Amino acid sequence: MTQALPPQSYDYIIIGAGSAGCMLAKRLTENPAKRVLLIEAGKNDNYIWIHIPVGYLYCIDNPRADWRFKTAAEKGLNGRSLLYPRGRVLGGCSSINGMIYMRGQEGDYASWVQATGDASWSWKNALRRYKEFEDYHGAANAWHGKGGEWTVSKQRLRWPVMDVFRQAAIEAGIPASDDFNQGDNFGVGYFDVSQRKGWRLNTAKAFLRDAAKRPNLTVITEAIVNKLLIDPASKNCYGVEYIHDGKTITTHCDIAHQGEVILSAGAIGSVQILERSGIGSAAHLQELGIPVVADLPGVGENLQDHLQLRMIYKVSGIKTLNTKANSLWGKLLIGLEYILKRSGPMSMAPSQLGAFAYSSPDQPSANVEYHVQPLSLEKFGEDLHAFNAITASVCNVRPSSRGSVHISSLDPEAPPTIAPNYLSTADDRQVAADSLRLTRKIIQSAALEPYSPEEYKPGQQYQTDEELIKAAGDIGTTIFHPVGTCKMGRDDDPMAVLDSELRVRGMHHLRVVDASAMPTITSGNTAAPTMMIAQRAAELLTGE
Repeated sequence: MTQALPPQSYDYIIIGAGSAGCMLAKRLTENPAKRVLLIEAGKNDNYIWIHIPVGYLYCIDNPRADWRFKTAAEKGLNGRSLLYPRGRVLGGCSSINGMIYMRGQEGDYASWVQATGDASWSWKNALRRYKEFEDYHGAANAWHGKGGEWTVSKQRLRWPVMDVFRQAAIEAGIPASDDFNQGDNFGVGYFDVSQRKGWRLNTAKAFLRDAAKRPNLTVITEAIVNKLLIDPASKNCYGVEYIHDGKTITTHCDIAHQGEVILSAGAIGSVQILERSGIGSAAHLQELGIPVVADLPGVGENLQDHLQLRMIYKVSGIKTLNTKANSLWGKLLIGLEYILKRSGPMSMAPSQLGAFAYSSPDQPSANVEYHVQPLSLEKFGEDLHAFNAITASVCNVRPSSRGSVHISSLDPEAPPTIAPNYLSTADDRQVAADSLRLTRKIIQSAALEPYSPEEYKPGQQYQTDEELIKAAGDIGTTIFHPVGTCKMGRDDDPMAVLDSELRVRGMHHLRVVDASAMPTITSGNTAAPTMMIAQRAAELLTGE
């Protein structure tokens, strides 16, 4: 992808070429009269492991594609710190994520309407936007669109042990499902994935590749945005200061003709840029010696994430990927199958089988999500176990715990302090205990009995609520869904950073369009909802 030196000013400056930024670049350049600059901190997405689905293993915690953040030590995780991957490459997190296509539940969007007072965020309106950019593997219908840029595919592999787990979940009272995207996720089935013919589909490929051919789009990679350019008197955001090839460069936005700067750097990155620019909690900014442009105490607060509890079960008499991938011959066969057919383990998303369930009968809708895998390992990045096993990761999709992210330095390369505050509420701790018990109920179903499942992690010694909560702290890890740190909200919400049209409060010509805008996290994987937010922003900016 070619890079051009920026002209004097643009109609739109988009910061971050991730799940939202790439779509915005395409939508906003559809008008040839509009000049758009897209600034990305990472490199081009021409790294082969980005495009091979199993390559996420080689992208996460790799500076070629990941910011390599870590959390602070978490009390709820018994003092552990976690890797906190965020994409630093064209395509952003869509280049390194789990490729699961998930919209969330109808009730998620009702809560957004309640938080913002804006019915444009309703499930009905969100569904219309999803269908506009979707290219579904089946025929177009009431739930799915056809012909959009974003391919939604069936997975290209199955494992007998996953089918057995599916039957066990059905026996435990979770109905079969072949579509988790109709507004009520309750059920068990194989995930749909963001892939095209066995290759990962990222937003750079889906949206930016065509847009980059347009003369009115300039893309700059390996450019770190230092701060926004803001007139403290008028509160106009009129440009951006960034560092490229060791040089500090400023570029302007044509605010005289309603130009805008659009932050799409994600739930972590957008906070960092806002705070370095003097937008955030006045007390925190003053501690760092940053002049306060707008005192918005909600910047960096309201961090929400999905914590997965990785339960591992040894099995006998049925094959898993552990034994297949641990032999040289097995690895050769896996590689050959992908080369010839674009199928098999190298084509698989990190999780294949999914389920949504009620952790207890008093939940209003399915509140836990399972990611089930025909493999097991001690922790991410390590070798698979030598024994046959499956992993049933369960996460609370509507956590009540709230964390924060804030800069601790003016250095744009310095990592922020990320404190998710997992399991900090009594409700979340109870859901964790209930979830572990629910998994055991599924494992005890008749379908799995012939395979003698044995709980390897956390272990049957954990039985009481107190013991299970401690176990959750030992085995819990992020599923990489941070949202909410620049949330939308009503005028009377002092912690709302944005209005319902994604405009930064008290500022002019500045919006935040990414997962940080969510008032509450969606009940499932968050990539598709982030694209839907970008679709809404495009509607607002183009008047369509």
